[in-house]
Amino acid sequence: MAKNSRIIVSSILGWVISIPAFSQNLHFNEAWDILQTKNSSLAAQRANVERYQQLEQAKSALDYPSITLGATYTRLDDDVTLSADDLVDSLDDSTKAALPNLISSLSSTSLGPAITGLSSLNPTSTIAEKDMVNSSIRAIWPIFTGGRITAAQDIAQGQTEEAEAQLRMETQARYEDLTKYYFSVVLAKQILNTRITVEQGLTQHKKSAMKLEQQGQIAKVERLQAEASLMKAIVDRKKAERDLTIASAALTKVLNQKEPIRPQTSLFINHKLPPLSAFTDQTLATHPGLTLLNAKEKQAKNLLKAEMGSYYPEVYLYGNYTLYEEDTLASKLVPDWMVGIGVNISLVDNQGRSEKAAAAKHAIIQVSNTRQQAIKDLTVLVEKTYAEAQQAIEEADGLNTSLDLAGENLKLRKMAFSQGLATSLDVVDAELYLASIRTQQQVAKFNYVIALNRLLALSSEMNTFIHYEYTSANPTHQESEK
Repeated sequence: MAKNSRIIVSSILGWVISIPAFSQNLHFNEAWDILQTKNSSLAAQRANVERYQQLEQAKSALDYPSITLGATYTRLDDDVTLSADDLVDSLDDSTKAALPNLISSLSSTSLGPAITGLSSLNPTSTIAEKDMVNSSIRAIWPIFTGGRITAAQDIAQGQTEEAEAQLRMETQARYEDLTKYYFSVVLAKQILNTRITVEQGLTQHKKSAMKLEQQGQIAKVERLQAEASLMKAIVDRKKAERDLTIASAALTKVLNQKEPIRPQTSLFINHKLPPLSAFTDQTLATHPGLTLLNAKEKQAKNLLKAEMGSYYPEVYLYGNYTLYEEDTLASKLVPDWMVGIGVNISLVDNQGRSEKAAAAKHAIIQVSNTRQQAIKDLTVLVEKTYAEAQQAIEEADGLNTSLDLAGENLKLRKMAFSQGLATSLDVVDAELYLASIRTQQQVAKFNYVIALNRLLALSSEMNTFIHYEYTSANPTHQESEK
C-alpha cells in the first residue's frame, strides 16, 4: 500500500510541478493584442510603412519651385580691363574707316585739345577686378513635364500601398502562428488531463487487482498486467507534462513575456459556419496579397507614363535675383533680377527610354497574370481550409457516441473484472480506448480552431474570432479544466 501511495503522490506532484508558480492568464484575444505590440517583425513592417509614407510626402514637393541661395568667389589671372585701342579694335571696319574723319572734324572745334590729350594718354577702364564675389537667389519651377511629376507621385503612393499590404500580410501570418502556439498549449493541457485520468483509473484498477489476487480470485499475471499498465500510464503522463512545458515555453517566447502564459480560451467547435461563398468573396475583396498586386500594377502603369513623358518637352519658369555684387563696371552692366521661361526638348536620348517603356509594359502584363493566378490559388486555399473545418466539426460531433460507448464499456469491464468475468487486459484496453477517443476529439477541436482562424485571417476577419467562440458548441463530453 505504501508503494501505491507513493505512486499517487508522485502523480499529483508531477501535475502540480507542471503548473507554473507564477503565470498570467490570457484569453486568445488578449494574447493577440500583446503579440501585435511586442512582435518585432510587425514593428519592422510598421516602420517600413512609415518610411514610404514619408517618401510619398517628399514627392508632393515636386509641385513647387526649387529656390536656391548661392554665392561664388572667383579669382581671375588679372583684372578685366578695356583700353581705347581695344575699343577701337572692336569696332567694325566701316566705323574704323570713318573714325579718322570724325577725329579731324572734332579737332577743329573747341574739343580739339582734349581729344589730342586723350589720344596721347590711351586711357584704360577696369571692367572687373580679378577677385570677384557675388550672391544671388535662383528659382526654377517646372510647369509641364509630360506627366512625369504626377507619375512619380503616383508611384510613391503605390509604394506606400504596397508597404501597407505587406504589413497586413505579416499580421495575418503572425495571427496564424499565434493560433498554433496558443492552442497547442490548450491541446497539450487537455491531453495531460486525459493522461492523468487514465493514470488515476489504472491506479484504482491496480488496487482492485491486488485485492482480488490476495483473495485468490485472479492470477498473479493479472495483477502484474495491471502494474505494467499503470507504469506505462505514468510514463505517458510524464511525457504529456513535458509536452505541455515545451508548448507553454514556446508561447511565452512568442509573446515576449517573462511569466509563463496560461491560456483561458478552450478548444471548441461551431456546428454551423457561414457559407463558403461568404469566405471566398470576402477573401478576394480584402486579401492583402491582391492589394499588394494592385499597388505593383499602379507603380508599373505610372512608370510607363513617366517613360512616355520623356518624349514630351519640359517647360519651366526660372528667375534670378542678385543679392550682392561688387561695385564694378561689369556689375553695373548686368541687371539685378531676371525672369523667363525655358523649354527643353530631348532630340537624342542615351537613357534607353523606348526600351524602358517596353519593360514597363511587360511589368504590367506580369502583374496582371500574377493576380489571376493569385485569385485561383486563394480560392482553392479557402475551399481547402473550409473543407478541413467542416471535417473537424463532423469528427468532433461524431465522436460523442463513441465516448458514450467507451465510457459504458469501461464501467462494464471494471464490474466484470471485479466479478472475475474479465481480465486485467480487458480493463486496461477499455481505459485506453476511452482516453484515445477523448484525445481524438480534442485533436479534432484543435484542427477546427486552426482551420477557422486561417479562414478568418484569409478573409481579414480576425476580429470576429470572439463571436465564434461565444457561439460555439459545448458538447456534454467536454472535459473540465483540471
